[in-house]
Amino acid sequence: MIQVGNYNTLRVVKEVDFGVYLDGEPDEILLPKRYVPEGLKPEDDIRVFIYHDNEGRLIATTDTPLATVGEIAMLQVTDITAYGAFLKWGIMKDVFVPISQQDRKMKPGDNRMVYLYIDQQTGRVTATEKIDKQLSNYDLTVKENDVVDLLVFQKTDIGYKVIINSKHTGVLHFNEVFKELEIGDTLKGYIKAIRTGNKIDVSPGVKGYEKVKTEEERILEMLRNNSGYLPYNDKSEPEAIYTYFGVSKKAFKMTLGALYKKRLITFTQTGTKLAE
Repeated sequence: MIQVGNYNTLRVVKEVDFGVYLDGEPDEILLPKRYVPEGLKPEDDIRVFIYHDNEGRLIATTDTPLATVGEIAMLQVTDITAYGAFLKWGIMKDVFVPISQQDRKMKPGDNRMVYLYIDQQTGRVTATEKIDKQLSNYDLTVKENDVVDLLVFQKTDIGYKVIINSKHTGVLHFNEVFKELEIGDTLKGYIKAIRTGNKIDVSPGVKGYEKVKTEEERILEMLRNNSGYLPYNDKSEPEAIYTYFGVSKKAFKMTLGALYKKRLITFTQTGTKLAE
């Protein structure tokens, strides 16, 4: 069954001058020529995003939308009408927000946080600013150490309130980040702790050895691209490390320690260099 507003892997049925038709069971769905990869032929499978065009027909694209059905995202208002507003969706078509689904009147250029859903009357992807009812920590789908997608939606006295996987809420404490985050920013993180009442604390990045392994490869590549030397070491300021590497000082020190034990790097008074 086709999932409108989401990705589907479909088989090519036939080629035409203006693209290819995909098996939508029972209907065929057009993938316009501009999106057809070179070499695609009948009986091949292709992963595409499905939505309704302006005529109400299902259509496929290989472009990547800014959000899919069931996700929460910060989208920009492109146009307004007497019935609602349109938001930039990252594909040829904008997504519609009815007036009834707006917290306050929208105007072009606004950035608004919305949830995408399928409107029951039209069957089309629609957006709403009423995201609170989509978020609950009552029945959690995550556990400690899980890698998750985070969306910043509020700044508090202790840190940033974030949306986790478009389903739950959590807190990213100020001492976990070393740069100012903006409402609508997205980042990868992990579940640091689940406290009484299903209150969730999160941290940026990936925890433990997996994170160190990934950072090892990245820092080695950065050293190679900078003539084998970087002006940072385990004594550098946390803010400088975060600005340049995008990780906390703790994670940076763990990575350097792992590389040093493997004799891949050495330290100088002013930085780090590749071992000879």
